[in-house]
Amino acid sequence: MTEAQATDDRAGAASTAARTVPLSRGLSTKLLLLTIVFVLLAEILIFLPWIASYRVSWLKERLGTAAAVSIVLVQGEPNSLSRTAQNDVLMAIGAKAIAVRDGGVSRLLVVSEMPPQVDEHIDISKVGMIDGMTGALDTLFFGGKRMLRVFGPVGESDKEFELIMPDYALRSAMLVYSRNVAFVSLLISLFTAMLVYAAIDLIMIGPIRTMTRSMLSFSEAPDDPGRIIRPAARADEIGVAERELSQMQERLQKMLSEQKHLADLGLAVSKINHDMRNILASAQLMSDRLRLVKDPTVQSFAPKLLRALDRAVSYSEGVLAYGRTQEPPPSRRRVRLRQLVEDVHGLLDIEEGIDFVNGVEHAFEVDADSDQLFRVLTNLCRNSVQAMAADTESAVVRRLAVSAERLGSVSRIVVTDTGPGLPPKARENLFAAFRGSARSGGTGLGLAIAYELIRAHGGTVELVESIGGRPTFAVTIPDQPVRLDQARGSLRRPA
Repeated sequence: MTEAQATDDRAGAASTAARTVPLSRGLSTKLLLLTIVFVLLAEILIFLPWIASYRVSWLKERLGTAAAVSIVLVQGEPNSLSRTAQNDVLMAIGAKAIAVRDGGVSRLLVVSEMPPQVDEHIDISKVGMIDGMTGALDTLFFGGKRMLRVFGPVGESDKEFELIMPDYALRSAMLVYSRNVAFVSLLISLFTAMLVYAAIDLIMIGPIRTMTRSMLSFSEAPDDPGRIIRPAARADEIGVAERELSQMQERLQKMLSEQKHLADLGLAVSKINHDMRNILASAQLMSDRLRLVKDPTVQSFAPKLLRALDRAVSYSEGVLAYGRTQEPPPSRRRVRLRQLVEDVHGLLDIEEGIDFVNGVEHAFEVDADSDQLFRVLTNLCRNSVQAMAADTESAVVRRLAVSAERLGSVSRIVVTDTGPGLPPKARENLFAAFRGSARSGGTGLGLAIAYELIRAHGGTVELVESIGGRPTFAVTIPDQPVRLDQARGSLRRPA
């Protein structure tokens, strides 16, 4: 295998890799992961009130048990429980002490050991949603070594019960509850994600994948009618997109077929035209000898024959040049426009009786490619000269004027002549090659080439006026924008 073949194979492999999307970056994978993430976020938002409610319920349950024991102790005789029984009750509840407040008097009923300090006081009857969530998160992340005082009424009793207990058992229960909720939430997320994925894949991702494959397949062989997508009978946006894609592919295939036929025809015409140009050139050389013939009849038709041959040769050369020309991007510089117009004037074969007026100021500068702008002005001025040359009446004013003005950062060049103007057909196809000629035998290539060159500069060529014998063309060229880093570099560069 040669090095060129290896390079082509690598390029083909890279192109194939660029046209295929791996599973890890596909829409399906992204959709599945996003669904799982969003469901988990929703579960986290739901988990906060759940864990707060679980904490309050756990404390209420312990306080209720302490209240039942307290009622028995209050109604019984003092010291009815032995020390061992009191410790068993406190161990069962997980508390250090139980007290009851009745009528503003607090009574300590059961105590194993009184802690030196209480870290948090919780009024179970006044725990709100926000307080409950912040307290639950605080216990969950920072608890385990704190002493709690939980108090409040229980049921319909008018007494207030108090419970002093460590929070490690509460935190352990909350961790187990959180683990269970997290496991269930993950299962719900996966199940929901699979359902959402299956539904959206069936409704959206699948058809989009089909359209993508159709576009890739169509791009490989646009001339194959079998690669045009067959739209489904859907009334939603996907159906509209499939129908529009199918119509676009059909139009593109038709256009490519027409362009191929035109290219083949153009190639044949180019070959014929090349041979015809050689034949016409030979005929032109032989016809030059007719001028030496003294016959009056020959002298009368010889100039007409020579002009006809000149037009035919010029037409053939213009067609060949237009067919093979691919203009390079403009190399823009600051150009003295008045000097450029003088160069154009020197190149034009202006016959006697046609005045040329260079109205450009000496200091006027334009940011453009000098060679390309010279060609544009030459084409415009030559068209004007040829149009005015047809007027043979001596009293008719024949004048070609070029002027320029600056509008902010845009240069505007105006070419005006006093010719007969452009016919309506020429104005309709003014910048179209082979259709925008204003004179018989013309190709219309001059204006088409001028339009392409100015458009490459980011400007425009337009017919401003063609009424009353004053055809006026305006060429607008905006200055080339300066990049900020280049401007900074020029400012920092020492003089």
